[in-house]
Amino acid sequence: MSALSPAARRAEMLRSGPVLSTLVLLTLPNLVSLGSSAIVSIAETAYVGMIGVAALGGIALAFPVFMLMQMLSAGAIGGTISGAVSRALGAGNRDMAHSLALSGFGIALTLGVVLAGLVRLFGPLIYGSLGGKGAVLSEALAYSNAAAWAIPAIWLANALSSILRGSGVMSVPATTLLCAGIGQVIIGGALGLGIGPFPQLGIAGVAIAQAIVYWAAAAVLFLYLRTNRPAVGLRFDWSGWQPAYVTALLKVGGIAMLSPLLSVASVLLLTRIVASFGPEVLAGYGIGVRLEFLLIPIAFSVGVAALPMVGTAIGASNVSRARQIAWTSGAVVFVAVGIIGLGAVLVPQLWVDLFTQVAPVRAAAYDYLTIAGYGYGFFGLALCLYFASQGAGRVGGVILAQSFRTGIILAGGAYLLASSGSPSDVFALSMVAMAVMGIATALVVKLSKWG
Repeated sequence: MSALSPAARRAEMLRSGPVLSTLVLLTLPNLVSLGSSAIVSIAETAYVGMIGVAALGGIALAFPVFMLMQMLSAGAIGGTISGAVSRALGAGNRDMAHSLALSGFGIALTLGVVLAGLVRLFGPLIYGSLGGKGAVLSEALAYSNAAAWAIPAIWLANALSSILRGSGVMSVPATTLLCAGIGQVIIGGALGLGIGPFPQLGIAGVAIAQAIVYWAAAAVLFLYLRTNRPAVGLRFDWSGWQPAYVTALLKVGGIAMLSPLLSVASVLLLTRIVASFGPEVLAGYGIGVRLEFLLIPIAFSVGVAALPMVGTAIGASNVSRARQIAWTSGAVVFVAVGIIGLGAVLVPQLWVDLFTQVAPVRAAAYDYLTIAGYGYGFFGLALCLYFASQGAGRVGGVILAQSFRTGIILAGGAYLLASSGSPSDVFALSMVAMAVMGIATALVVKLSKWG
C-alpha cells in the first residue's frame, strides 16, 4: 500500500481523526500565529501611550473600525470560504472547491477596495459621532487615513488564508501572518517613534506599518496558492467559474457578516457612552477593551480549526461528528478565555500598567477589567460556536443569539445615560451582555438542525 500524500493525510484526519487531538493539532499553528496579534496590540498601545493621552483616545475611537475589517474578512467571509471549501472536499468534489476558492478571492478583493474608500470618506463622520473632538479626533483620523491603505490587503490575506484552512492547511497562513505581526511591531515602532534613521510619524506611522506588512503577506499567500502544492489553490480557469458560487458564498457570508458587525456595534455603543465621562475614562476603556479584542484570536484559532472539521463531517453526512467537534471546541475556548478573564479580574495591573502611568486612565481601565472579565468566557464560547456553525453552513440562529448583546447594550446604555449612571454601571452592562450572548448562542446550536 503506497504512502498517502500530505493532502490525503490531512483529508483523512479531517474526516475521521480523533476529535480533540485533531483539533489541538490544527489549532496550534493558528494560536502561535495569532499570538502575534497580542504582541502587535501591546506594542501599538505602548507606542501610542508614549505619544500622549489624545493619541490613546484617538486609537480607542479608530481601533474598532479596523478590528471590524479583520473580523469581516477573516471571520465572516473567510469562515464562509473555509466552510464551503471543506464541505466540497468532504463530498469529494475538488473542482467545486477550486471554483469556490476563485469566487472567494474575487469577493475579498472587491469588498476590500470598496471598504477602504468608505473608511477614507466617512472617517470624520464616524469618529465624530462616537464623541471624538479636538485633538482626539485629529489623532483618530491620522491613524485611520493611513491604515485605510491596508484594508484591501487585509481582505486578500485573510481570504487566501481561509482557502488554505478549508483544506486543513494551517501552517502556511499561520507562518505568513506571524511574520507579518513581527514586521508590524518593528516597522510600527520605527515609524511611530522615529527610531534610528526613520522619521517620527506618530500615530500615522503605526498605521503605515500595518499597510506594508499586510500587502507583503497577501503577496506571499497569493504566490503559494498559484503553485501545485496546496490541495485547493487559485486556478484562473474561467471555464470552471460559476456565478452561482459567488451568490452562494455571499448568501451565507452576508448573514455571517452580521456577527462582527454586531460585535463592533456593541463596542462602538459602549465607546460612545464611555466618551461622555471624559477623555481619561475613554482612554482607560480603550486600554481595557483591547484585551477583550485579544480574546478573539484565541476563539478564532480554535474556531477556524473546528470549522473545516465540521465542514468535512457535514459534507460526508456525519452530523453526529460535526456536533461533537462543535461542543469540544466550544468547551476548550470557554475554559481558556474564562481563565484570562479571571486573571483580568484579579490582577488588572498586569495589562493596564504596560500602557500608561496616568492615574485616572489607570483607574478607569482597572474598573473595566475587574467587572467585564467575568463575561469573557461566555464571549469566547459564542465566537467559537459561530465558527463551528459556519462549517455547518447554519449561521442565522447564531447571529440572532449574538444580537442580544447589542440589544442589551443599546437599551441599557440609554437607561444609564438618562439616569446619570457611572462608568462602573456601563462596564457591568457590558459583562452581562457578553454572558447572555454566550448562553443564547449555545442554546441555538443545541436546538438547530445540521445536515
